Parts: sequence; C-alpha cells; structure tokens
Amino acid sequence: MDKNQLCNKIRTLYPDIGECGIDVDVDYDDANDRWTVNLKKDKKQLKTFLEPGDADLCMEGKQCVSLGIEINQLRDSLDRRPL
Repeated sequence: MDKNQLCNKIRTLYPDIGECGIDVDVDYDDANDRWTVNLKKDKKQLKTFLEPGDADLCMEGKQCVSLGIEINQLRDSLDRRPL
C-alpha cells in the first residue's frame, strides 16, 4: 500500500475531511514503524500514529473499525482545539 491509497481510504470513510495532501496527509514513519495521519483545518493541525496492522486490515477490506476510531478521535480533537 502507498500513502495515496491510505489517504483515499480515509477520505472514503470520512468524506468531510477534504483533499489528500491539503486537509489530510499520510506518511510512513520508518523510525516508529507506523503510518502517521496529519489533519489540518483552518490554522489548526494535529497528527496521530496508526497502530501497526490497522491500516493494512482496513485496506484489505477486513476491518476499518480501529482506523476509523483513530481518525474520528483525531478529527474531534482538532475541532475542539482552539486557534
């Protein structure tokens, strides 16, 4: 899987997030051996690490619950964060 595939999957789960590379950005962090998801809204930005295997399971169509919970928590935290 590449970052664009994962980014597009996140946008499929949460179409209100926006465009890949603008409102949501995904990168693989070799040092932590995990995918990172960066969300931006207005002047606010937050990042989370996906648990190992969560992205793979979702991309394989097996289970997106864990990935969905992570993204939803990140989105909610971003909404509550002051400018």
